[in-house]
Amino acid sequence: MREEGSKVRLGVNIDHVATVRQARRTPYPDVVLAAHIAESAGADQITCHLREDRRHIVDEDVSRLRKMVKTKLNLEMAATIEMLQIAIQIRPDIVTLVPEKREEVTTEGGLDLFSGNFLFECIQALKQSHIPVSLFINPRIEDVEKSLELGANAIELHTGLYSEAKGEKMEAEFQGLLRTASLGAKLQMKVFAGHGLHYENVSRLVQIPEIEEYNIGHSIVARSVFVGLDQAVKEMKELLLRR
Repeated sequence: MREEGSKVRLGVNIDHVATVRQARRTPYPDVVLAAHIAESAGADQITCHLREDRRHIVDEDVSRLRKMVKTKLNLEMAATIEMLQIAIQIRPDIVTLVPEKREEVTTEGGLDLFSGNFLFECIQALKQSHIPVSLFINPRIEDVEKSLELGANAIELHTGLYSEAKGEKMEAEFQGLLRTASLGAKLQMKVFAGHGLHYENVSRLVQIPEIEEYNIGHSIVARSVFVGLDQAVKEMKELLLRR
């Protein structure tokens, strides 16, 4: 749980800055410049997802970000041999292991924690290289407990269903996040949250004291089209600090 009076951290995901670039295969917009602007505006972390198909962030981006990021670099990646080798070479400040399917538009759910041993082996290899590991999980009690068993340092609760829900369904999803965040903290894991969060729905989640960090990308990049990235990051950071 966050210490009394401590501030919630904002991780700005810059994947969709790269999405715009890759649409035309131009050198711009530059993700490193985006990271610099986000940090200057108050981001506590830069998050990027290196996908197998390299649809937005590419290997060179990660290398350049590792050299230039002044806060923390959070590398989201699938648990594969290729990505494990890249992470150990690049040495981000933290790795977030996420599920990945080529046909999905964006990540559709949390990790399957109960199939096979490679996830455990991947976590151990990263930790042996002194890279902390967060697992992107569905907000279920059994997933939190399994994350501890696998040796994760942190969990990131998938907020996609909460973000899409309305009315009573939204309240039910909120309560699920509340329960799992509380359990994660009791089990001595750091608790993060992300996916689908935007300027209208994040304020409720900030009421959950166990959530230390939010990783938010698409809504910030979308907002930046109208107000600029600097202002978009500042507005989101202000919402997170209104607890």
